[in-house]
Amino acid sequence: MKEIVFVTRNSNRWKVFEDLLNGHDNDNPDMLAELFVQVTDDLAFARTYYPGSSVSKYLNSLAMQSHQLIYVNKKENKKRMSRFWNIEFPLHLYGIRKYIIYSLIITLVSVSIGVISTLNDNTFVRLILGDSYVNMTLHNIDSGDPLAVYKKMNQADMFLGITFNNIMVSIYTFIFGLIVSIGTAYLLFNNGVMLGAFLTFFYQKGLLGTAMLTIWVHGTLEIFAIIVSGAAGMILGNSILFPGTYSRGISFIRGVKKSLKTVLGVAPLFIVAAFFEGFITRYTEMPIALRLLIILSSLAFIIWYFFIYPKKLYKKFTE
Repeated sequence: MKEIVFVTRNSNRWKVFEDLLNGHDNDNPDMLAELFVQVTDDLAFARTYYPGSSVSKYLNSLAMQSHQLIYVNKKENKKRMSRFWNIEFPLHLYGIRKYIIYSLIITLVSVSIGVISTLNDNTFVRLILGDSYVNMTLHNIDSGDPLAVYKKMNQADMFLGITFNNIMVSIYTFIFGLIVSIGTAYLLFNNGVMLGAFLTFFYQKGLLGTAMLTIWVHGTLEIFAIIVSGAAGMILGNSILFPGTYSRGISFIRGVKKSLKTVLGVAPLFIVAAFFEGFITRYTEMPIALRLLIILSSLAFIIWYFFIYPKKLYKKFTE
């Protein structure tokens, strides 16, 4: 059968399925399940006779979305959270992986700009971090405890304050996507420049190693969570800019749902990062091996859960 004939014969059914996924009638799990079986059969056929074609990619996308939606509609409440973290969210991460990469690139470029600017302009770090913070840090360096700022607050108060602040940063980064992604890109850029200026400031004082081993105890999870929140903002903004085959309204609703799921998924990272910053980072005399263990474990978790596992799960589902 020629591909055009295959598409013509089945396009109406796919359209019905697509409407279900868009929320027009997704409270009908029986119909959804029936169409899911039909679409996966079509996907198998397309992969056999039209490998690598656009119709194969389209059907694969429908099958993946429906799999997540079917899980949502099941009423096994005791396993709901487990399914979300083990299946739904990782598959979601695979679907938005390009936005995470874009957000990561913006952050890395802005960090580089912060580094270069600080190296070439002695006043830049004060412009970015503020005179009060720089003067306080210089005083701490002279006192022999360059990162004493992490020891000033009560641990519990610091944890709660940082948690609230981190979640607000996530929400702002997401909401700023309404400014057609420009707002999100600006926040990512600003955050990256600040990080680059901060690290370079300590480098100039001969304390880069000390700073790295201290701030990345909590910063590994925190910075990456901000990057993923940036991806959420881009999804929201691009749903307005590039609706594709959907109406702009439907595209926006889909973008909101994807963005909210993304922000919800990284909330635990912000909470754990705040715990580290409030209760662990303050111990700047902690053995280097222990600090490295926390940093590398956090990094390994990010690489596995946000990149490797979603890809493995996606391949397992589509094989």
